[in-house]
Amino acid sequence: MVRLDRLINVLGGYDVRAAGHNRNRDAELHSVAMHDPAGDGPVLGDALLAVGVPDAARALELGLAAQARAVLIRQDGELDDDVAAAARAAGTCLLLVPSEVSWSQVAGVVYGLVLEGRETESGRGPSDLFTLADSIAAGVGAPVTIEDQLSRVMAYSSVQHDTDPARLDTILGRRVPERVRTLFDERGVFTHLAMSDEPLHVTGAPEHGLQDRTVVAVRAGRELLGSLWVTCDGPLDPIRTRVLADGAHTVALHLLRSRVSADLERQVESELVIELLEGTPDAAAVIGKLGLPPRRHRVIALQAHTAAERNAAILLAFERATTGFGWSRPGRTTLFGNTVYTVLPCDDDPAPALNWLHELAQGLPRHASLAAGVGGPAEPGELPASRQEADESLALHAARADGEPVCYDEAWDEILLQRLRTAATAGRMPSRGPLAHLARHDDAHGTRLLFTLQAWLEAQGDLNAAAGHLDVHPNTVRNRLRKMSELADLRLDEPRKRLAMLITLAVGDHDR
Repeated sequence: MVRLDRLINVLGGYDVRAAGHNRNRDAELHSVAMHDPAGDGPVLGDALLAVGVPDAARALELGLAAQARAVLIRQDGELDDDVAAAARAAGTCLLLVPSEVSWSQVAGVVYGLVLEGRETESGRGPSDLFTLADSIAAGVGAPVTIEDQLSRVMAYSSVQHDTDPARLDTILGRRVPERVRTLFDERGVFTHLAMSDEPLHVTGAPEHGLQDRTVVAVRAGRELLGSLWVTCDGPLDPIRTRVLADGAHTVALHLLRSRVSADLERQVESELVIELLEGTPDAAAVIGKLGLPPRRHRVIALQAHTAAERNAAILLAFERATTGFGWSRPGRTTLFGNTVYTVLPCDDDPAPALNWLHELAQGLPRHASLAAGVGGPAEPGELPASRQEADESLALHAARADGEPVCYDEAWDEILLQRLRTAATAGRMPSRGPLAHLARHDDAHGTRLLFTLQAWLEAQGDLNAAAGHLDVHPNTVRNRLRKMSELADLRLDEPRKRLAMLITLAVGDHDR
């Protein structure tokens, strides 16, 4: 099954609009039906595709007869008020498909999501993978485990007879224990899985709590998707071996369907998020398509890397950020270049964004380095500005090389100075004037007049505070200021001149 919320979100990427009853978005859709004008009676389905029905009122009637929660109809303009009212009264969601989108495209998406995009408790993969494990276990008469390429458990059969401690540890830990993985590696099991589709019998190891196993690769073409394991007392007979091999093929199909469904949603979501980050006049509508609440959001930017693998960490971070379908995740994410961007609803309080980053970091390897920045709160149309702030906060965090992710709310002053430094490197900072003259004097005579001037300016003219910062007597500061005034036309009594000098010295980051 799939929830109505997710169907609306994904179809929104094709400009399909929701109308009528649109409140119960958590409703589950288990089946799809398509209107057949030549049919004898009404079809039944949770989602009805009213193909060839030009009238919205008639399409709604067919939907009610089909007991559908969602009815897809061809509609370019606004929906008739009477039809919308009737849909609301009946509790039916009408999905309006524009004329430029083909029915075959819409049907492929709907059938793919409802029939193939089933979800597990983790939010990814077909829920009936466990049922499939039970079916294979019944065929071979022994417990079954389905694992991915890294020996992590994706599903297991409920059949528990003749099980062993190693299998129990595998299920409880959600992956094969390291000692058992090492044993399999030494025996060449993983090499066999990488090269062959033939089932392999693995002799038990009582010292590891391990009975005999038979394992077969789960493969799609040349790509190894995982493995299918059976706990047994000895080599399987030909019939049970055939059941195991057929089961591996079926598991591969399920995993491919799950991947297609997940990738479809990721693609649609990613394109919509990029629209928001780059700026669009329809930002509020895009927010609605993504299923985000109509409130202020923040942009989170993050990068991750490891010393050994250039792109693995950022891809893993993207995987973590998009695990779970739209309705089960607080934000929406895209991978743009080497940066993961997430749009998260959290208004003035940055705590939800920082908590989100903390949870994501927990799922990354310990040796992965993470740099992240959180932009300021923004209305939908202002998200490009929040994205720039997130990028600059990310750069600041990367430069620090440690500490918590940087939030623009706390670091705006440092970011402003960095912007000004960038402008200075482009030749926009004055290269002549009183400060340049003092700098040349410092270089020629080994003095630190600029340092003294900056301390005095930052102390807002308080001689005692400036002297305390410099660890000298206030008279020393006074004498240095007199010397500077003799060397250059500072005009320290003019507020604008003092402000310009303070900015120049702060941006120049002079040695203290």
